[in-house]
Amino acid sequence: MNNAPVNFLWPELLWLLLAVPLLVLLYMWLLSRKKKTALRYASLSLVREAMGRGNGWRRHVPPALFLLSMVAMLLAAARPMAVITLPSNQQTIMLAIDVSGSMRATDVQPSRIEAAQEAAKKFIQELPRHVRVGIVAFAGSAQVAQLPTLTREDLITAIDRFQLQRGTATGNGIMLSLATLFPDDGIDINEMAYGGARGGNRLRGRSLDQAQAPPKKDFTPVPPGSYNSAAIIMLTDGQRTTGVDPMDAAKLAADRGVRVYTVGIGTVDGETIGFEGWSMRVRLDEETLKGVANRTAAEYFYAGNATDLKKVYETLSSKLTVEKKETEISGLLALIAALLALGSAGLSLLWFNRIL
Repeated sequence: MNNAPVNFLWPELLWLLLAVPLLVLLYMWLLSRKKKTALRYASLSLVREAMGRGNGWRRHVPPALFLLSMVAMLLAAARPMAVITLPSNQQTIMLAIDVSGSMRATDVQPSRIEAAQEAAKKFIQELPRHVRVGIVAFAGSAQVAQLPTLTREDLITAIDRFQLQRGTATGNGIMLSLATLFPDDGIDINEMAYGGARGGNRLRGRSLDQAQAPPKKDFTPVPPGSYNSAAIIMLTDGQRTTGVDPMDAAKLAADRGVRVYTVGIGTVDGETIGFEGWSMRVRLDEETLKGVANRTAAEYFYAGNATDLKKVYETLSSKLTVEKKETEISGLLALIAALLALGSAGLSLLWFNRIL
């Protein structure tokens, strides 16, 4: 439980706590009356018998425990709410991984792609077994490398099969991940790429004899980050060169409540990387990656080396497997009240052969 204040669904019942000091006064009055009554006996042995063998501090313990149980029960009746850390309900995680040619660069040892593969595999292996994982690989276009599955061996095999290509379509990686999570929503990457909200080319025409696309079902946007059954993690080392604008893709994710955690790897300031007889200028577009994460109520992480990348995935694993949420804890208080009451009765029987 964190330091956030406790709220009550029925705070008006807290007025019943005013009975607690009255019970304390009643207990003190009963003790005083008992002493006065005991003094009327002529025999000292009879006085001791009336006061009980445990007339020291022990005789106050059972009533004190019973009083605490009453306090706990009254608090439980007011239905307290507190922010506590619980296992996450996250059921599916989509990994969208950049497989563009620049991932061959060796500024992250042994190379960007190999470091990304190793970190992703360790991340998958450490996730709870009930979490499904899907993999999307993107370069100039995006492909589903593995549909969401619980089989870790299939995921590892899919990661090992990555083939590097030209181009970087970060928005396509997000879009295809969403289309995989919501197959019935009619998410169309081509429509976004050629007729997106930010303009661009007009939609390509459709011949009269071409099959019509099925109508899209009605969709109502939800608050960003409110969908707790899935999340997307996108790793890239460059800026978008083709495909869907990542901010447009982020809007679609935000409207569905899906968080898109972004991970930047490699050179932030820009670097010319050469291989196989040709060279390319690559620069990590941190501004866009931060924008995507912020738009979807997620976070951006930068990994400058393989060790940082592993730590990023460890952090993401902890974030996606546990979550803090406001939860009613009246059941916990009721349990504490029951234990205190049982302790009070048990000690009273053990020490004085009576219940209170």
